[in-house]
Amino acid sequence: MVDLFRLESQVINNPTTENKVAINKLVIAGGGTAGWMTALLARRVLDQKIDIELVESDQIGIIGVGEATIPPIQTFNNYVGLDEKEFLRETNATIKLAIRFENWQRQGEQYYHTFGAPGANMGFCTFQHYVTRSQRLGEASDLWEYDLNYLCCVEGKFNKINTQNPFFEVPYAYHFDSALYGQYLRKLAEKSGVRRTEGIIKDILINSENGYIEELQLDNGQKVQGDLFVDCTGLRRLLIGDKLGVGFEDWTHWIPSNSAIAVQTEGSGDLVPYTRSIAHAAGWQWQIPLTHRTGNGIVYSTDHLSDDEAMNTLMTNLPGQPINEPRPIRFRTGRVVDQWHKNVVAIGLSSGFLEPLESTSIHLIQSAAVRLMKLFPNEGIRQATVDRFNEESREEYETVRDFIILHYHVNERDEPYWQTLRHMPIPERLQHKIDLYRETGSIFNDSLDIFRDSSWLQVMAGQGIEAADYHPAADAIAADELLRSLARMRNAKREPMASMLPHREFLERYLASQ
Repeated sequence: MVDLFRLESQVINNPTTENKVAINKLVIAGGGTAGWMTALLARRVLDQKIDIELVESDQIGIIGVGEATIPPIQTFNNYVGLDEKEFLRETNATIKLAIRFENWQRQGEQYYHTFGAPGANMGFCTFQHYVTRSQRLGEASDLWEYDLNYLCCVEGKFNKINTQNPFFEVPYAYHFDSALYGQYLRKLAEKSGVRRTEGIIKDILINSENGYIEELQLDNGQKVQGDLFVDCTGLRRLLIGDKLGVGFEDWTHWIPSNSAIAVQTEGSGDLVPYTRSIAHAAGWQWQIPLTHRTGNGIVYSTDHLSDDEAMNTLMTNLPGQPINEPRPIRFRTGRVVDQWHKNVVAIGLSSGFLEPLESTSIHLIQSAAVRLMKLFPNEGIRQATVDRFNEESREEYETVRDFIILHYHVNERDEPYWQTLRHMPIPERLQHKIDLYRETGSIFNDSLDIFRDSSWLQVMAGQGIEAADYHPAADAIAADELLRSLARMRNAKREPMASMLPHREFLERYLASQ
């Protein structure tokens, strides 16, 4: 198992984490989205019992391309007390209902991965089994015609629906300027009592007896002491990696992309309520609409595409005029072996990197911060707490990893890059998911998987996997009644469209209302 992950280095010091000293001060190394999300959440959860200090420097830039999110961001925003309208204004945010994948199965094909769930519960088995049976009876409709999020995406519309009926829910997330989001959270966190210290970390002092970090020494001479440290230093991993020597699991044999180029363009009059993900010969391009501009970028592997070729592909496929210089980013897909080691917890890019194909970067920050708060030590760090945190973190990262691999692996493109990905060995759990769906039309979930049945269903169906069978419970309904029921459901799903507004018009009206 260890050889499979090609560990870069081993964890130094005794891996046992047991410290009976009470946690009175939390120190967060690094700001940006990760640092300030963690700081604000900790302040809300821990109230004033714990002293919280965040160390960052204005001289150090942030990657800042995580501009698309998934629906649980609403839970975080609500818990820390963000007003949605103020948040939308402060971050130039738009509504996100889905991702549209273009050219992923093959050139010219597209599908949506929406936040909605197609159809409704009709009996013992899940909805896709009834659709599969209906198609064998001659029905031409596909899964997405039973999905209100999809219908809104196609027409570029959105509105809030006041309903308690889950059949008519329109789950949504946001596109926003992540740099502005970090600044917004900082303002709220400092107002609530989080102390911010300006400075670049020059050295890190470790206790020679237990290997715990005791103090951050800054370039301006300041010393910041703490009991528990959160590493939000990004890809540098100053605490968890450089100082504590925690190893890194390299996943580039499954997800070979190691580079990105990001650029912003002028905004357009119309706003689509979804992210665009456009596959190219050796990578993919994102387009994320904000109210004032569009975020763009290309993700690629330098083994298959040169930097100049990637730049040319990106710049010749932009939706508008660039408003800044393209910014290159180097990365390596994978995660740290232990996200919590000794008295350091890595959150954000310091814990690992998964390309932004499914907009999971900010959610992984959120879930790690929430997990830390749920397991926050009181009278000292216990190994059982650390083990539980690391076990959950590993499963969550691996299930997201597998979901991303799915997009690459199940393709029918002809280019060498895509052929290599189609024929590569994949993680056993993912192979089982694919085989089960292909053979039976069924999907199983892992407990800590961010993506539920409907997400796996849409990507597998969208990438061209056809189920060879369906559950026998779908035969319990007579054929003519099944077709009538599905027709009624499609018509019902379209009813709310009469109240939907063009995306930009919705935002303007909503933000103008009291």
